[in-house]
Amino acid sequence: MDIQHRSDDAARPATDEAFVESWRNAAYNCYSSGHKFCREVCPVYQVTRDETYLPTAFHANIVAMEQGLVEFEDVARDYVNCTMCGACELRCPNTLFVGDFYRFRTRTVDVVRAARTLAVDRGVEEPAWSAWNAATDRDRHEPVVAEVGVELSRAWASSFDLPFGGDTVLFVDCEAAFYRTSLPQAVAWLFKAAGEPIGLQPEPWCCGGPAAEMGYADQARRFAEHNVADWRRAGARRIVVLDPHDYISFTEDYPRYFGDDYDVEVVLALDLVAGWVREGRLTPTLPINTRVTYHDPCRLNKRKGIWVEPRALLASIPGLEFVDEDRVTQWSYCSGGGGGLAIARPEVTAELSRRRVARAADLEVNAVVTACPWAERPLSNAGAERGMAVIDLLELVAISCGAPIEVPGWVR
Repeated sequence: MDIQHRSDDAARPATDEAFVESWRNAAYNCYSSGHKFCREVCPVYQVTRDETYLPTAFHANIVAMEQGLVEFEDVARDYVNCTMCGACELRCPNTLFVGDFYRFRTRTVDVVRAARTLAVDRGVEEPAWSAWNAATDRDRHEPVVAEVGVELSRAWASSFDLPFGGDTVLFVDCEAAFYRTSLPQAVAWLFKAAGEPIGLQPEPWCCGGPAAEMGYADQARRFAEHNVADWRRAGARRIVVLDPHDYISFTEDYPRYFGDDYDVEVVLALDLVAGWVREGRLTPTLPINTRVTYHDPCRLNKRKGIWVEPRALLASIPGLEFVDEDRVTQWSYCSGGGGGLAIARPEVTAELSRRRVARAADLEVNAVVTACPWAERPLSNAGAERGMAVIDLLELVAISCGAPIEVPGWVR
């Protein structure tokens, strides 16, 4: 079947004028409200205290461009400073005041993405992003570790007798395939324990989501086209993902690329495992006698509203003492690992994770549990400074169910 593209012109402005025209109403809505509630939740602003990196500034730039006060090149690099967590959209009064008389939803994440795409098209590139995406384009996966070929993207599965292809295929993102390999091993083990068949993608490439977030729209679409074609060759009808970033790409970007021709079901591994535990098909039985808190990944919690199931899974583990944060849903903290920030501004990401772990330490916990491979690396680095472990939720469930996996930094 030929893939028919649907326009994603909101994320792909061809000119400065098209960019301003696409977002001018949203920009004036933001500019006129003047509340700056986003200051309370923007993770980058919490660290930098630079108002040019606030969502309000992103919109004010558009107003200034329309008024002829600045050129795009003057402000393009402001948009590098965003994790695309979506907290500002939830906190914005323009979103909060929705009703029958006034329907509007702030879409700052899309504004940032459109600005970044225009910047790449105009040659105003962030050097670190340019190098990262060139390496991804060359190797077909992100350079999360040095000099590793895409053929090793399934090395984590060497001890599992998994077929290639099939009705249900596991997509393992670059970070988990090459770096956090204990996570896909835990997921594969849980599938076997639940008696659920799952196959490997024959030729997995990067999902393309990070490239799209950094503004490399053509590259993102090429990678998407490869993955969809590979799924179809493998006979896959359902794609299981373990990374919230992939979940965003496959449920938001890919449908925008392919329209009605996008005919696969996308499921979170976390949701499946939570259902199996609820139904009694999996039962965590081995006690884990420690005190933990949970870090809500931004793309699960703020952008997809998924925060109940992770807590239900934590409650199912015997011996575990779970202490919840005082900030959940729109207020939850950010690791700084998303939106390419860790590549362009690693010092900001490190400080965000350092602060996140410090808040966990205030709860006197021994470990932070999360559900995002891209959050786990900066959180683990920050945790190492305090002697605090960081573990993925599904790794923890698998251990309690008896999986013989070794998780970096975790002592049974």
